[in-house]
Amino acid sequence: MEVLRRLVAGYHDLMDNKSDPRVNDWFLMSSPFPTLAICLTYVFTVKVLGPKIMENRKPVELKNVLIWYNLFQVIFSIWLFYESIVSGWFTTYSFRCQPVDYSRSPLAMRMASGCWWYYISKFTEFFDTIFFVMRKKYDHVSKLHVIHHGIMPMSVWFGVKFTPGGHSSFFGMLNTFVHIIMYSYYLLAALGPQVQKYLWWKKYLTALQMVQFVLVFIHAFQLLFTDCDYPRAFVWWIGMHAVLFYHLFSDFYKQAYLKKSKKDKMKVKVEDDAAKTEPKEMKLPLLNGFSNGSALGDVRQRMAGAVASQ
Repeated sequence: MEVLRRLVAGYHDLMDNKSDPRVNDWFLMSSPFPTLAICLTYVFTVKVLGPKIMENRKPVELKNVLIWYNLFQVIFSIWLFYESIVSGWFTTYSFRCQPVDYSRSPLAMRMASGCWWYYISKFTEFFDTIFFVMRKKYDHVSKLHVIHHGIMPMSVWFGVKFTPGGHSSFFGMLNTFVHIIMYSYYLLAALGPQVQKYLWWKKYLTALQMVQFVLVFIHAFQLLFTDCDYPRAFVWWIGMHAVLFYHLFSDFYKQAYLKKSKKDKMKVKVEDDAAKTEPKEMKLPLLNGFSNGSALGDVRQRMAGAVASQ
């Protein structure tokens, strides 16, 4: 009981005294448990409940919904990226060391607000998976996809609660830029076959995601070697997320593109080899017949039969 009491006291001290008081009254910011509950509900829905509901149903036609959804995500991402630039990145922020401005100045509050809206955007991205389930594209609901979407709201929640701005908001700025490109691709793909034939650059989206995580990793962990008034705990938090996501996206890239490309090349080679050897194989029985005397023997037997009948 004493251990439990200390844990509860430590939790309240962390949430009440160590967090950013500016965001305490914002929606979903008072406690991490509502966000955790939403994330767990998402995982249960897309992995268990959704497939069960769709089991005896036909895939839902969502072409128009997907067009409007992806258009919304493009516009939302553009706005978030714009807010991150205006609030500090590429303007007043340092890429080497950027402490959090906890003041209530207009610029600091704008950055904090932008971080909160970025957190909200992670919930809207749940619909990526929900639409896959409704269309019964279960192969798209991969381990990478569910882990990535399932833990992001929880991860960003801690950033908004304790450090809404500063060094680690670099990840949000970079991620919204990547999402502008990614959702633009999905928007074009949703327009139909007349556009899809020009979308040869799909695999480069995954490569861009991997480059993103490498940049986040380098940017975060540089603070381990320099003095900066920024919490080391969040350096490790962001840096290790970058390592995890890089590993997951790298594994997906290898499975989806490198191994598939190698398999396709092997298939073509086998087909070519079969095409080259087939004529020879067709001739072999005839050639073997004359070489081992069986064909000549058949001719002699027929001649002998004809003489006997006469």
